[in-house]
Order: sequence, then structure tokens, then C-alpha cells
Amino acid sequence: MNLRRDVFQAIADPTRRAILLLVASQSMTAGVIASNFDTARPTVSKHLQILTECELLKQEQNGREIYYHINAKNMKEVADFIEPFRQMWEDRFNKLETIMKTYQTKKTT
Repeated sequence: MNLRRDVFQAIADPTRRAILLLVASQSMTAGVIASNFDTARPTVSKHLQILTECELLKQEQNGREIYYHINAKNMKEVADFIEPFRQMWEDRFNKLETIMKTYQTKKTT
């Protein structure tokens, strides 16, 4: 059975989120990525495969090495989904800040 993976399945796993954070700063090989985790290299390779299948990571061959780097275009899908929630929380925090300032003003007078 060939199930299509999507970005939300990929980021559901904490190890894959950690891999994305690592690769966000610079391209890395599978070995370098795996050295950052206390799991077997085949486990990390499976995570890389999932991230590549859902196109959150891209592979680039450089000589004998394969480097993984972020596919910013597909990360935007996640950001676009999260944006309304971020805006909602920002609005709530702004309202709370206004209430607290009003309360502090009343308390000092």
C-alpha cells in the first residue's frame, strides 16, 4: 500500500522536528545528522526518508555524499496553517496586556 505522506504527519514526530531544526541552519549529511541523536543510524535514515518523501527536505548529491537541506516552499504550508492560531494567541495576549495595564493603573491610584 502506497500512502501519501504529508508535512503534518512528518512534523508529528519529535525526532523529525529536531532534524528539521538541525538542517534549517545548514545542509548536512545523514551521518552528521545521525550523530546528533542517541538512536541507530537506520532509524535516523527512516526519519530522513519520511521528511524527503513529504518534501520537507531535499537531497543534493555532492561527490559521494548526499546533503539534506530544508525545502522552504513546503515548510510554508505548515506556517500558513499555523498563522491563524498565532494571530489568535497574539490577540489574546494583547487583550490580557491591556487588562493588566488598566488594573495596574487603578491599583496605583
